[in-house]
Amino acid sequence: MPKLWNDTITEHRHAVRDAVLDAAAALVHEHGLTGVTMSQLAAAAGIGRATLYKYFPDVQAVLLAWHERQVTGHVQQLAAARDEAGEPLEKLAAVLRTYALIGHRHHGTDLAAGLHRGPHMADAEQHLHALIRDLIADSAAAGAARTDVDAAELAQFCRHALGAAADLSSEAAVERLVTVTIAALRPEPAA
Repeated sequence: MPKLWNDTITEHRHAVRDAVLDAAAALVHEHGLTGVTMSQLAAAAGIGRATLYKYFPDVQAVLLAWHERQVTGHVQQLAAARDEAGEPLEKLAAVLRTYALIGHRHHGTDLAAGLHRGPHMADAEQHLHALIRDLIADSAAAGAARTDVDAAELAQFCRHALGAAADLSSEAAVERLVTVTIAALRPEPAA
């Protein structure tokens, strides 16, 4: 087949897949995690059920693919926050703030609770841990973060501390939590 034909088919497949995933998000928001059927997904995506089954075997597979796309987007947000900041501690603060805000905005839904247990989360969690650990190590090397605790332990501390952002009532409260978390990372003043 000519290259143009292959490119067109590939683009079409991506467009259909994206339409299904977008439809899944809308339907879950409207009907809840367990209220979505393959028939509803096909209709909302504007495709036939037979076509839908060529892409996904069941609703759970659609929801997991949608969630994986969301998680990938969140990882990209964290990388962008890091890349837009200047000094190592500013990069760390930007990533922690973005992480906390993502948790605050997206946690607590039926969808999040049901899908965060999926195996696709392991890679994202490892990537997040490494990102925060490396930023803490860079900040420590620049004299802006403590060195008396291993960077990997501090990364775990940050992830767990900022997990509380999901239960906070406002973004202002999330910002205060981030500020307290960053303060705990600063080096001890000389005696």
